[in-house]
Amino acid sequence: MPVLRQYFAGLAAAFGAFCLGASIGWTGPMETPIKSGKAYKFSVSGDSWGWISSMLTFGAACMCIPVGILIAKFGRRLIMLYICIPYLIGWGLILGAQHSAMLYLGRFIIGACGGSFCVMAPVYTTEIAQLSVRGVMGCFFQLLIVHGILYGFIVGAYCDPLVVNILCTILPLLFVLFMFWMPESPVFLAQQGEIEKATKALKWLRGDNMDVAGEITTMIADSKKETASYKEAFSRKVTLKGLGIAIALMLLQQLTGINAILFYVTTIFIQAGTNLSANVSTIIIGVVQVVATIAAILLIEKAGRKLLLLISAIVMGATTLVMGCYFEWLKNKDVGWLPILAISLFIIGFSLGFGPVPWLIMAELFSEDVKPVCGAIVGTSSWLFAFCVTKLFPITLDAIGPSYTFWIFTIFAILGCVFVIFFVPETKNKALDDIQAILSGK
Repeated sequence: MPVLRQYFAGLAAAFGAFCLGASIGWTGPMETPIKSGKAYKFSVSGDSWGWISSMLTFGAACMCIPVGILIAKFGRRLIMLYICIPYLIGWGLILGAQHSAMLYLGRFIIGACGGSFCVMAPVYTTEIAQLSVRGVMGCFFQLLIVHGILYGFIVGAYCDPLVVNILCTILPLLFVLFMFWMPESPVFLAQQGEIEKATKALKWLRGDNMDVAGEITTMIADSKKETASYKEAFSRKVTLKGLGIAIALMLLQQLTGINAILFYVTTIFIQAGTNLSANVSTIIIGVVQVVATIAAILLIEKAGRKLLLLISAIVMGATTLVMGCYFEWLKNKDVGWLPILAISLFIIGFSLGFGPVPWLIMAELFSEDVKPVCGAIVGTSSWLFAFCVTKLFPITLDAIGPSYTFWIFTIFAILGCVFVIFFVPETKNKALDDIQAILSGK
């Protein structure tokens, strides 16, 4: 089946998401050995660990816009392969760290590289997929990122810190091994005027006997359309309104607590004193996230965007409220199962709505000529918000305690419900012109 080649190429590109997921999952189980001095010849304070955790998200924020420029000039496949060089350097710094500064720099570098894949892999996958499988292939990135997080949780739970770092360091090498054999995006080749190469790449993806002349003609026509500049994008009220909605959804996505929980999940379970070990509880959360993501992929085209966002916000608000109550009044009772259940339900709620839907709505709100500009701005904003939350979470935890920290997440989940009801348009089964008309108030 020719479509299998598209799946192989899409999964090869999305393996970059697996690498990023492993970098996120690494943080939870590695916190205790690094802070205690077991992992390295030095230990770090709680504040230093906050910087180590959050530097990944800061690095990702710094690369969303530059990598968009790079893949437009040099190609999707080529930059994905070259980005693995600094990726290996970053993990090398973590692997051989002699000082906390090496961990800061290493985490920043792998964050920058992992964040780059958030831009590169979806673009590449969209451009190689035929229409009938584009929806399925569009889910590869999210699927592999949650599998990567689970991988980080598992190796972190059962391996020594040195082995954990080695098992994460080899992932970029595996990416090169997979991606090396895949073709460049035919869309990029058409944009560069390399029509013969674009045809060859498309025939490899569609099947040697397939007629690709119509697709190539469309790609050539699309390549001649101009992308709007930042000035042009910001001069349209409908674009500004869409940008405000997209950025607000990304802000709420982070302020409801997802990255704080994922980055510090092992510590949360240690403080909660659950009946199971903290590492086993962490792995359970990773498995729940994988299953919930698969469920979300099956639901996202059947249910409305607003409905999924509302259900998501209600579930996250209820579960963070329960977590706050547990730490405030129930910690010494015989209900050690409650935090595991609450965090599992939180992950399910997030994965059904506020995980995938803000990214989907972002792609649907903007016209094609401003989508690259607005996409880069929204992506950068999302990672910056993630940086702030992951940095402030341990500080807030120490300053006001876990109960009030979780109740802050509850407040933002309630605000999320209000925002979705009054400001987010329903975009399911609506053409771009209809969505633009809704945003303009017509």
